[in-house]
Amino acid sequence: MKNYYSILGVTPDSTFAEIKSAYRALARKYHPDINPQGTEKFKDVSEAYDTLSDAKKRLHYDTVNGFFKSTKTKTSSEKAHEEYKKSTSHEDVQKKTKDEFSKKISDIFKQKKKNIPKRGEDINEQISVSIKDAINGCERTINVLHTSECPHCKGRKFINGAICSVCDGTGEKSEHRKITVKIPKNIKNGAKLRIPAEGDKGENGGKNGDLYLKIIIEQNSRIRIEENNIIFKVPITPFEAVLGGNISIPSFDGNLSLKIPAKTHSGQKFRLAGQGVKQNGKIGDLIILIDIEIPSSLSDDEIKLYEKLKKLSAQNLRENLLNG
Repeated sequence: MKNYYSILGVTPDSTFAEIKSAYRALARKYHPDINPQGTEKFKDVSEAYDTLSDAKKRLHYDTVNGFFKSTKTKTSSEKAHEEYKKSTSHEDVQKKTKDEFSKKISDIFKQKKKNIPKRGEDINEQISVSIKDAINGCERTINVLHTSECPHCKGRKFINGAICSVCDGTGEKSEHRKITVKIPKNIKNGAKLRIPAEGDKGENGGKNGDLYLKIIIEQNSRIRIEENNIIFKVPITPFEAVLGGNISIPSFDGNLSLKIPAKTHSGQKFRLAGQGVKQNGKIGDLIILIDIEIPSSLSDDEIKLYEKLKKLSAQNLRENLLNG
């Protein structure tokens, strides 16, 4: 036999108000939404309150389990029985009817609110692209994490006092989905792309949210974009710098030919008009920044030629270094 009075921490002489107060305190403490380990205790507390809060049930419980005492002083059970009788008075019946009606109206509005279509949340992600892909445009397949209401518990997290087995009490279901995205030509760093209806799923027939992709252009040690201009650091060999001539430069839509003059120095700039980024009705330029480099591997014959040049050279390049 379960001692409902002991479960609630009250005595057989406790009033309805005392029983209700004790129940509320324990319900807050052991409710599964607050204390997942308190599920069984919450069930016992609810069972005890269900019996002791009902005058007829309490009278029957006290009588069967020996809590009812036949004395001149009215026991709590007798008092409870009298309270029950009083509660059936005309005024109380009217009040209860009014309260029940109000509760039904409130429940109707709550149900309508639950059924109102709700738009899904937007998803914000970022994607990295190379400078070449940013200028030429490309297609990329990305993996996006979508979150929606758990179809089993409908977001309630608990079912019959137990944690939902599908979402483990999160109330949400998450899944990865692959999406192919088209990156337009000449997109800027930090630009955002909106992909409609690829966000989280809407509820109750509501529309899906949108996916927003922030474009991050990867750094390149030789190429950078300044507004609509492309700055391209191009390496040339020492003999190309001294003798000059035509050099071929790989660009984003084929090779370009550039004629450099003899005795070109490192850091010298050449501008190719109209070869930059096309954006907002404007076309930038391609600015070539010359960088003289020694090849990483030299043949013996090349080294001998450099030794010969060393002997032939009479100029000291560092002679006036401190004079500016």
